[in-house]
Amino acid sequence: MTFQHYQGYFDEILKTVNPQPPYDNESYLQYTKLNWSRSQRWLKQNPLTTETVKAIAAITQKQQWAVITEPWCGDAAHIVPILYLMSALNDKIDFKLQLRDTDSEIERYLTNGTRSIPILIVRDEKGADLFHWGPRPAVAKKVYEELKEKKADFETAKIALQQVYNADKSLGIQEEVSRLLLEYN
Repeated sequence: MTFQHYQGYFDEILKTVNPQPPYDNESYLQYTKLNWSRSQRWLKQNPLTTETVKAIAAITQKQQWAVITEPWCGDAAHIVPILYLMSALNDKIDFKLQLRDTDSEIERYLTNGTRSIPILIVRDEKGADLFHWGPRPAVAKKVYEELKEKKADFETAKIALQQVYNADKSLGIQEEVSRLLLEYN
């Protein structure tokens, strides 16, 4: 699905009176509303750095970027817009999204045996994987692992990760993906 289709799907979930599962659960719907606001803020701010712009400009061969995600995913609210903004800088990048809970490739890209998202898969023109990245930048992964070790409750983890993403200003995402792009270009 294109980014525009994904945005439409996201918006439709929020406008539907009786949404389909899991969005019929009030908690999921509230997370999704927050995620919509966060993703729209990133799109409006467009915080891409000069280094990121240069890394994207250095792509000379066609690439396919597939992002496995879901609107309810808190990490995705911060990551998917940045990946989209990056991809939009170079017409050699074909950016598509897959919904994890429908017909996606998630089983091929598990994180420690889990279906964690979002996952970015970058492929060459022929569809061969160059690399995959995700589900979160190192700075957020570190905090997540610490919280998991302490058995922090969901609300505590959610707030802590939100603070990490706000403080990082998408730099971790940009730097990590740009580094991989330069390595495989």
